[in-house]
Amino acid sequence: MDTKEYKRIFGIVLDSVGTGAAPDANKFDDVGSDTLGHVGEAYEGRLALPNLQKMGLSNLRGKAILGVPKVETPIGYYGVMQEISAGKDSMDGHWEMMGLPVSKPLDTFPNGFPSELIKKIETFSDRKIIGNRPESGTKIIAELGEHQMGTGDLIVYTSGDSVLQIAAHEDVIPLKELYKICEYARSLVNGPTYTIGRVIARPYIGPDKDHFTRTANRHDFTLAPIGQTDLDYLKSAQVHTIGIGKINDIFSGQGIDVGFHNESNMDGMDHVDKVMQEDFTGFCFTNLVDFDAMYGHRRNPIGFGQALMDFDKRLGTVLKNLKDDDLLILTADHGNDPGFKGTDHTREQVPLLAYSPSMKSNGSLGIRKTFADFGATVLDNFNVSGNAVGTSFLKELMNTEEIK
Repeated sequence: MDTKEYKRIFGIVLDSVGTGAAPDANKFDDVGSDTLGHVGEAYEGRLALPNLQKMGLSNLRGKAILGVPKVETPIGYYGVMQEISAGKDSMDGHWEMMGLPVSKPLDTFPNGFPSELIKKIETFSDRKIIGNRPESGTKIIAELGEHQMGTGDLIVYTSGDSVLQIAAHEDVIPLKELYKICEYARSLVNGPTYTIGRVIARPYIGPDKDHFTRTANRHDFTLAPIGQTDLDYLKSAQVHTIGIGKINDIFSGQGIDVGFHNESNMDGMDHVDKVMQEDFTGFCFTNLVDFDAMYGHRRNPIGFGQALMDFDKRLGTVLKNLKDDDLLILTADHGNDPGFKGTDHTREQVPLLAYSPSMKSNGSLGIRKTFADFGATVLDNFNVSGNAVGTSFLKELMNTEEIK
């Protein structure tokens, strides 16, 4: 393996941090969604993201984020990416980033799951299922959690995405048992009758409905990739691959040498800081899910903005610790606009920010026609061939004109 430009690439996915409705948002009833724009409006000009700002976070938009003005000279390159996958779930977004767009819509269940599927899970678990409808996780746990604690039933729910979620109190159903039930449910929905993107274990704790809290012991049992991803190609070429956060779950561990589970965004950034101290040649792929799980779905723009500001502070450390032959790429996998209707993901364009201390130029990467341009760039850097999906922007990053 002969590297072309960067020895290490750090890709960080700010889960659900969209930057405005995608051109096909009408197909998803998401016209008018704008995660970053609405968070900025909620803060009324008080949103402070100095590190993201200098990377060009507002420059990539037609209209700047309130409180985050455009800068005359960004430190690197900026743009947006559009999704071509059939859905707007995390799995669709991440798979597409790694060269495997999802062309066929996965199954969703706006009226709850069919009785035959529910009965199989009940028989396997020897527990009754309650809920079985699309609902906010915090809402359905608050509603049914006390009943679940008293009976040992399983709370099953879904959303507008292709997910089957099973919630249970950790003191009532041990994690090992909950995971085993979810693994069985996963085996039922790999097609062809039902094909679901993720089965999610949603453990919670607390004495009553006013104090229930979902824990970091969440675990995603994801549909295994239906083909080779860029991670597989990198690993096969002996390029070291590291997954931080739910990356390992999303790709079912495939193509990943080392994986780290996150307790939170800040825990995830602790892992990033640790990995940055290691000497390796390869790709570190990180997902920070708190924006999505804690604030987007709960339609909490203030909490979302605070999470962005907390990340921005940690980003300062990352920028400081980057070496000349490191490349940092920031993006997102979809939107989840806390200022929009409903509680589901939103079909949005996503930011694309790229920086290395060795860059002698800056500028726009434009509108990338697929998330797969991200993975194509990583493959290009390490001289690895993949699925030929996406267009590398490595040459743009290697522009040698001096920054003006």
